[in-house]
Amino acid sequence: MSDPESATDAEGVGNADGGGASEPGPREAREEGASDRTVPDGGTEEVADRGPYVESTIIMTTVRVVAPFVFTLGLFVMFHGASSPGGGFQGGAIASAMLLMFAIAFGIAPTREWLNGAVLTAAIAGGVFLFASIGLVPLLVEASFLEYSVYPIPHASKYGIELVELAIGGIVAGVLTGLFFLIAAGFELESEEGEPR
Repeated sequence: MSDPESATDAEGVGNADGGGASEPGPREAREEGASDRTVPDGGTEEVADRGPYVESTIIMTTVRVVAPFVFTLGLFVMFHGASSPGGGFQGGAIASAMLLMFAIAFGIAPTREWLNGAVLTAAIAGGVFLFASIGLVPLLVEASFLEYSVYPIPHASKYGIELVELAIGGIVAGVLTGLFFLIAAGFELESEEGEPR
């Protein structure tokens, strides 16, 4: 059985006697990023290197239907962390899972462009700012950190805890989504000499 690669290369080399100019073989003439794939009859055909994403109408439709419910569940878990099982971390993870579902259904690159770095940074920075504001304001009136009773509103503890959980949820969702996009993008570690390891 002959090697398909060597047969393909031999076709492009031309005359074995060295007579005549050689034309570039199929492997040399094709675009960068293209590859061969085996087809059912045993031959090969050239296909573009599209990466791991494959569009599926079923998955895209399912995500469109399910995503609002997942996001609502994430908010429910965040807000009910004060009085029932849940909290900001769990709710933020659920909200982040909704964003990852979009990335899986519609492709990582389009989702990363839609959810640009400014949105994720705003979610993280906004969560940190809200948490710090609620926690540090009591210190200004010589109370303890996160002492909700200093706020002159009814049920201050309940609303204070819910806002803190919402802030934590925003931080967690932003960080998890950002890490996912960072890992999905891939990166090369460079040595001190500047060459990839």
